[in-house]
Amino acid sequence: MIRKHSTTLRGHRTSLSLEDVFWDELKTIAASRKMALAALIAEIDSARDPAGNLSSALRIYIFNWLKSSR
Repeated sequence: MIRKHSTTLRGHRTSLSLEDVFWDELKTIAASRKMALAALIAEIDSARDPAGNLSSALRIYIFNWLKSSR
């Protein structure tokens, strides 16, 4: 199920839509990197193509993280 989540990026509140499985995995990645979830999201946001959206960038990041963990 897709859910809306809110976070703060560079001092501004923003919302994003992610399936629960992606949100849970994002939290797991942040914990394994010993960083706050908001910091991980900000890092991904800073590196993404400005033409794309944040939710897609998060899914791609998670996919690549899991693929590299094999």
